[in-house]
Amino acid sequence: MQRDSAQYTLLMAAALCAVCSVFVAGSAVMLRPIQEANSELDRQKNVLLAAHLVSAKDATAAKIKETFEGQVERELIDLTTGKATTPEQAGVGDDFDPAAAANDSKLGETIPAADDVAGIKRRAKYAWVYKVKNDAGQLQQIVLPIYGKGLWSTVYGFLAVKSDGTTVSGITFYKHGETPGLGGEVENPKWQALWVDKTIYVGADVKLAVAKGAAATTGDAAKHEVDGLSGATITSRGVSNMIQYWLGPKGFGPYLQSLAGGSGSNSDG
Repeated sequence: MQRDSAQYTLLMAAALCAVCSVFVAGSAVMLRPIQEANSELDRQKNVLLAAHLVSAKDATAAKIKETFEGQVERELIDLTTGKATTPEQAGVGDDFDPAAAANDSKLGETIPAADDVAGIKRRAKYAWVYKVKNDAGQLQQIVLPIYGKGLWSTVYGFLAVKSDGTTVSGITFYKHGETPGLGGEVENPKWQALWVDKTIYVGADVKLAVAKGAAATTGDAAKHEVDGLSGATITSRGVSNMIQYWLGPKGFGPYLQSLAGGSGSNSDG
């Protein structure tokens, strides 16, 4: 076969493609454990940020690992009952991924349109929550995963709730595709700080919400409202909707109500 023939050129191109394919596939396999470890580290970091157990400045890999392992306990929740379960009882592994399970025929379910205020369409039947304890083993906070539709994207975050089941201790948003400077301000630490000590419930009703403009400063509304994001009405509404869904009766509401039942009541007082 002559080197300048069309057959030779096609053969060499095919061989080059085959070698490149093997290289890319091999690299993907080798890098997967590193990618998974980095993803888990990022998840732990954002749980700790929501609970104010680390700051963005000191969130080194070593600090994250030490703090998470020392103070945080992961628990699997059956969202249908609002009760804690185990991976064995749920028929899943310790590596259960709710995001991936949402589209699984057995582990996920479609949310009826009337209930889907967060605009997520499907969810897993189980979810991990993160229990923050003090040195004596007493529950201090619960960190909950929350997500919902914003303007351009699904917005993902964590909400930390005190052990009374109704008082916010922190919030963080870590993944979204919202407009920088507008909806992207969900990542602004100054805005996130406005959530601290807000009250979630009046009775069993979720009252925590992002205001359409400035939050009320007096009266009962001041306990539940957070300033709206300037120029980002739809993103602000999306955050309110995801709070309404995930802290309501179809999300973590029953679980938080059970906490309140053990240490007080979800009341506006």
